[in-house]
Amino acid sequence: MIDKNAFRNLSYGLYLISSVKDGRPVGCVVNTFAQVTSDPPQVSIAINKDNYTTQGILESGMFEVVVLHKDAPMEVIGTFGFHCSKDFDKFVDIETKVSSQGITYVAEAGCAHFSVKVNQQLDLGTHIFFVGDVIEADIIGEIEPMTYAYYHEVKGGRTPKNASSFSTDALEAEAGSAPEAASSGKKTTRIGWRCQLCGYIEFVDELPEDFVCPVCGATREFFERVEVEVEA
Repeated sequence: MIDKNAFRNLSYGLYLISSVKDGRPVGCVVNTFAQVTSDPPQVSIAINKDNYTTQGILESGMFEVVVLHKDAPMEVIGTFGFHCSKDFDKFVDIETKVSSQGITYVAEAGCAHFSVKVNQQLDLGTHIFFVGDVIEADIIGEIEPMTYAYYHEVKGGRTPKNASSFSTDALEAEAGSAPEAASSGKKTTRIGWRCQLCGYIEFVDELPEDFVCPVCGATREFFERVEVEVEA
């Protein structure tokens, strides 16, 4: 038996990964960045094969990491976590810099930056595990880093479907977690609108035409009407 709730006790951060694909910058959000060794300094990430950023890392053999801080705007997380770099330029209207490897990375919303050259990779089925040498590292802010728990519990964030920690069980639990004053033990059905990009649900009978997802920034056309069973 595997109780998936056990994984919620693991501690993660939240990181913006960027690389280059076909000559242009690509990027996404991961929560699996970790230090592997200190001498020499090596780090690792596990990233979904379906991410366009993964193809950039495979093509270039390099990636950049920005450690997000606690005050990072949800708009930045939404842009990099719930859109595809193949179809969407995530670096427009955001402050960026170029590393010594020649790769663009986000220069805002972070507290530290690492530039990494891949030296090993392992196929994990749905994901690829990259290990690399840190060739550049610097502090870019003094606000403490955001934990994955803080992202969910304080900022109300959702988990992208390509994330290593994504669980359909968790998504269903989030969908049914409408705020209630007290539980009577009975079930009722509520009308809601689910974002097809990030899974966020807005509980309202009719969604306004100008509605924008507070998590990923998706507009109304990306929402579908759903009926969710919740405790009365």
